[in-house]
Amino acid sequence: MSRYNAGEVEAKWQARWTELQSFASQADPSRPKYYVLEMFPYPSGRIHMGHVRNYTLGDVIARYKRAQGFNVLHPMGWDAFGLPAENAARDSRVHPARWTYDNIAAMRQELKSMGLSLDWRRELATCHPGYYAQQQRLFLDFLAADLAYRKESWVNWDPVDQTVLANEQVIEGRGWRSGAPVEKRQLAQWFFRITAYAPDLLAALDKLDRWPERVRLMQANWIGRSEGAQFKFRLQGRDDAIEVFSTRPDTLFGASFLALSPEHALARELAAKNRDLAAFVAETRQSGTSAVALETAEKKGIDTGLRAIHPFDPARSVPVYVANFVLMEYGTGAIFGCPGHDQRDLDFARKYGLPVIPVVLPPEREAKSFAIGAEAYTDEIGRAINSGFLDGLEVADAKRAAIAKLEALGQGRGTVTWRLRDWGVSRQRYWGCPIPVIHCAACGIVPVPAKDLPVSLPEDVAFDRPGSPLDHHPTWKHVACPRCAKPARRDTDTLDTFVDSSWYFARFCSPRADVPAERAQVDYWLPVDQYIGGIEHAILHLLYSRFFTRAMRKTGHAALDEPFAGLFTQGMVLHESYRSAEGKWLYPEEVKKDESGGAIEIASGKPVTIGRREVMSKSKKNVVAPSAIIAAYGADTARWFMLSDSPPERDLEWTEAGAQGAWRFVQRLWRLVDEPSPERPVAAKGAARPDAAGGARDPLREIHKAIAQVTESIESFRFNVAVAKIYALANAVEQFAGVDPAAASARRFGLETLTVLIGPMMPHLAEEMWRRLGHESLLVDQPWPKADPDLARDDLAMIAVQVMGRLRATIAMPRDSAEDAVKAAALAEDNVKRYIESKPIRKVIVVPNRVVNVVL
Repeated sequence: MSRYNAGEVEAKWQARWTELQSFASQADPSRPKYYVLEMFPYPSGRIHMGHVRNYTLGDVIARYKRAQGFNVLHPMGWDAFGLPAENAARDSRVHPARWTYDNIAAMRQELKSMGLSLDWRRELATCHPGYYAQQQRLFLDFLAADLAYRKESWVNWDPVDQTVLANEQVIEGRGWRSGAPVEKRQLAQWFFRITAYAPDLLAALDKLDRWPERVRLMQANWIGRSEGAQFKFRLQGRDDAIEVFSTRPDTLFGASFLALSPEHALARELAAKNRDLAAFVAETRQSGTSAVALETAEKKGIDTGLRAIHPFDPARSVPVYVANFVLMEYGTGAIFGCPGHDQRDLDFARKYGLPVIPVVLPPEREAKSFAIGAEAYTDEIGRAINSGFLDGLEVADAKRAAIAKLEALGQGRGTVTWRLRDWGVSRQRYWGCPIPVIHCAACGIVPVPAKDLPVSLPEDVAFDRPGSPLDHHPTWKHVACPRCAKPARRDTDTLDTFVDSSWYFARFCSPRADVPAERAQVDYWLPVDQYIGGIEHAILHLLYSRFFTRAMRKTGHAALDEPFAGLFTQGMVLHESYRSAEGKWLYPEEVKKDESGGAIEIASGKPVTIGRREVMSKSKKNVVAPSAIIAAYGADTARWFMLSDSPPERDLEWTEAGAQGAWRFVQRLWRLVDEPSPERPVAAKGAARPDAAGGARDPLREIHKAIAQVTESIESFRFNVAVAKIYALANAVEQFAGVDPAAASARRFGLETLTVLIGPMMPHLAEEMWRRLGHESLLVDQPWPKADPDLARDDLAMIAVQVMGRLRATIAMPRDSAEDAVKAAALAEDNVKRYIESKPIRKVIVVPNRVVNVVL
């Protein structure tokens, strides 16, 4: 029996594609372009099964579009700056650059073994000076356009690592790496003015119709447009006031307290004179400040002793608290608490014995008896009560009336606010893009002249003490001011690594240019037609990339606003986890399963606990190395399994049985061309195509239906459906009967079509099958087949028969049958008769070739 040697075949065709530069791309305005891009990887050292799935999905699209005649750009690069390289430097005493480039070399080889149709000539790494020099140029252009600026900002400071931490890196008040109590500090930080584009970023989401709806919703929520009122509470005994923003000015009569952020200017002023308040503010600075942390934390506050005068009722005042759940970054850093209609405010009021006044009456409730219990009434449906001039108004009308009153009193105004905040990009790290500015005592902030770019990272750095190695470097930061030539210092912060990934798609268009992006290349290739990556990047990376494209347009580097026309988010790859009798995690290769479904540890022979299917992770050792799978079965087997087992947007469980099944299908396909049966001969290359008018009509119908179905399935990202149709075609080709020339010709047409259809999915096998069928040309250069519409459609239509909208039967009718014939067949069905019984039929609605609905 013939056996396909995946190792030899895959190496041969990968070398051939490289020799011929089969996937090299260049702009050609005479041809339609298609830009396929998967989110580029961080060079951690080895690819994982998630990479295999992600890049297989993109490669199918790239090869398919290429076969359709598109000029395809399909590049690869490395998101190469980041903290892991610095950790390796500290822990293993290896320079971040060496650690990164060694990992890139290893991962590049693994990716090449997958047979991806990548234009490796365009490869880039964000840590390369050629890349970050152009990023520094963009930064300076943004600075000149007032899209980058520096200001004092409250940050989470790790006193041990001596760096700023994101909110998500503060775990129970401690630094995620050092474990040290986190402090709140005000530091000068660089920001990008993303809020300048907030309205456009939100409005344009409606036009991204090839993005998943949930991603658009997540971005809309993050941008967070809120309509409401901004108004003042004057303070008793003082000349100043507290300004608040609220989306619910209709509930102002329900206010029972004001709450300030611990970082509010008034809170800091009072804390300087009040020990208890100072201690409370210090405590809040050591707790998590992310939205999730604040949502789950106990709501605590301290009464400042101040009273605020109600804007609608000067005779009424409410206490002013400093509270741990109010963020300075959102709104004005102060809120009014309405316990009756906000659960957080209600929890706080119950804790501190504050009044709870219901001011919105739910429908079908009586004002006299309505009271707030354990849960606040938060719906915006109902009428105002206990609210003076607002009483009786519906919520929407009450909002408008409240805003009008505030404006008439000179106490406030209607306004729109945004949850989105400007993007802080300063990081106190070494392994990142240096910020290209110089600080001069005489001249202030001075941009590095373009001729002096890149500002390169020094190589002689030490990681033997906390803080940024750039700040500790004895010479790097000391420089003459470009304007006055006096001694000055470089900015020792580096850019957030999200900056690196916010424009790389544009750099791929002209990766060796001396400008960030050559306009002719960018104008031809962008936007990315199909972007593929994980849902975990739904907000920050994608939102920052959308901002960057707009900023590049403003600074003349691009002519579009949206970087990604289409977005697909793939599911995760799962695997069982295994634990030894001693409770240690085990790798799959350390475990042997028995026929009953149990498992033992190979080394000890002891029983193993099999855990649930979950995302592959190094910590739980439930990982399968792609290199091992490729060595055992070949890249095409791994690719086929990734495509076949479930819809690509869903999670996929990797199983050895599934891989073996894919391998068996590879062998079966090979035997179809390498060992044709004497009872089912294959016509010679160049033989006349079978004639649909002759005896080959049925085989031809199977072939053309498969072409249509696989094409439609790839277009709609239903790769598992395409796989199923290919299985069906393989079965049909095996069963094509007859030894006459027409049958032999149909069999060749079927095998050639099958070979072309598997080309995007199993490219090495397809090339070898194509060569075995007698072709000298490469399969990768073959056009995608087109289905004959007459042969591709079924002669019979399967028609659903409904009685009063419920499915009761299915009938098979010749396509485009007369309406009377369809009605008669539907009404003759026994199950339809049973539901009609003796009831009069009002009408029968027929949708041709699809459905019959009987209305009683």
